Amino acid sequence: MTQRLLTLLGGVAAFWLLVGLPARWLGGGDLALLFSGAALLLCLLPSVATLLWAEFAWKRKPEDVLVMTLGATGVRMAAVLLGAFALTQTVDAFRGQVAFWVWVVVCYLCTLGLEITLVLAGRPVKAEPWAAVRGPRSAIHGAQGGEG
Repeated sequence: MTQRLLTLLGGVAAFWLLVGLPARWLGGGDLALLFSGAALLLCLLPSVATLLWAEFAWKRKPEDVLVMTLGATGVRMAAVLLGAFALTQTVDAFRGQVAFWVWVVVCYLCTLGLEITLVLAGRPVKAEPWAAVRGPRSAIHGAQGGEG
């Protein structure tokens, strides 16, 4: 778990260095750094929560994984949108700035892709993933004399 969290943090930092800093030099100025940094932080917090939730869900029933997947989508989107809206309403530097919303979308997609990769990489590997489905079916066919 710690490895995946560190990978998420490192990936977000690398994204900021590879995209945020050049945006500053290419005419975005200090606002590009401010907007990209704020957007990444807004997107990072729900991603960390999702990784923790996924770790918990993988150790439980398959239904919990489905709830985690759907719930994390809603929680992530709501947290990012509400946080970005709060910034645009309360902080003068963000008020009326379309560029900030562009950064939010770009950072959201980046962290979402990285998060999904890390969540899937953390899932437990089972020798026979469909054993529960094949077990009863094989027993039924075996009782009837057919091959399972």
